[in-house]
Formats: sequence, C-alpha cells, structure tokens
Amino acid sequence: AAPPPSRPGEPAPPPPPLQYSLLLQHLVGDKRQPRVWDPAALGGIPCPPKSEEQKMVERVMESCPFKAALACVGGFVLGGAFGIFTAGIDTNVGFDPKDPYRTPTAKEVLKDMGQRGISYAKNFAIVGAMFSCTECMVESYRGKSDWKNSVISGCITGGAIGFRAGLKAGVIGCGGFAAFSAAVDYYLR
Repeated sequence: AAPPPSRPGEPAPPPPPLQYSLLLQHLVGDKRQPRVWDPAALGGIPCPPKSEEQKMVERVMESCPFKAALACVGGFVLGGAFGIFTAGIDTNVGFDPKDPYRTPTAKEVLKDMGQRGISYAKNFAIVGAMFSCTECMVESYRGKSDWKNSVISGCITGGAIGFRAGLKAGVIGCGGFAAFSAAVDYYLR
C-alpha cells in the first residue's frame, strides 16, 4: 500500500520496509536479471565468442578416436626414435660367434637400426593408442578428470598386454602399468 500523501510542511513518511520475499525474487527468483560475464570487467583478457567451426574443431580434438590416433602417431615416432637409438649403441649388431673380433659393416648396422626402429615404433604405437583410448573412455564414463582415470586405464592396458602371457603376467602388468601411470600423472600434475 502506498503511503498517504503528506501535507505541505510535514516531513514525508518513510518508505515501507522492503519485504524479504520480494528481495529474494529479485536476487534468486523469477525477477532476477541475468548478468553477462565479462572477463574484461574483472581484469581478465577479453575474448570473442567462439564460432561454430571453432566449437566443432574442439569437439573433434576432445573426442576419444582423435586422442587415440594422436597417441598412436606420437608413440610410433617416439618408439622409432628409441629403437634407432638402442640399435645404434648395441654392441651385438652383426656379431658373429665364429669371428668375435669382426667389425660390423655400416649396412648391417643401418639394417638393424631400421628393423629395431620399426619394431619399437609399432609396439609404442599400440600401447599409446590402447592407453589413450582406455583413459578417454574411463574419463567419459566417470565424468571426472583426475588421477584415478590414468590408474584405471593403466591397469586395463597393462593387464591386456600382460594377459597374452598368462593370468599372472596380466596381474603383474596391471599393477606395474597402473603404478607407472600414477607416478607419471603425479609428476605431471
């Protein structure tokens, strides 16, 4: 109710007290006005809204198949480099038991480097793709991004790789790969 009009010379009556329920309607209720979040107002760097193409590229890059393919390519390159390095420093390349003092030829060393590089590259690519795909699926299933995802996916990947040699090897592979994944995740985070 509006206050009665005041007579000339009399002070104006005080406004009626604000009711709590009306205040709540303006703060959290139907009458609340949404505020546009502006990072520039808070001292941040302003950025324009993302286009549909940018959003599509982000969705593709965050998908499990893309992450698995990227890990596969990265594992292939890293494994190839590691295989070439180990073959380059191996002293048993071209070793002939009949003539132990014979020096291997450059052709033999390069051939061994290529074979070992391809072998390591394929193994690293498979392990990288398995781990990345498993971690992405575990993260999607759990709906969280924390250290448990890498431990679970490390156990699954190590167990799957070790299980080819038997149950005991699978359990050891699960534990070993999970521990290694936890250590790497702890170090990187």
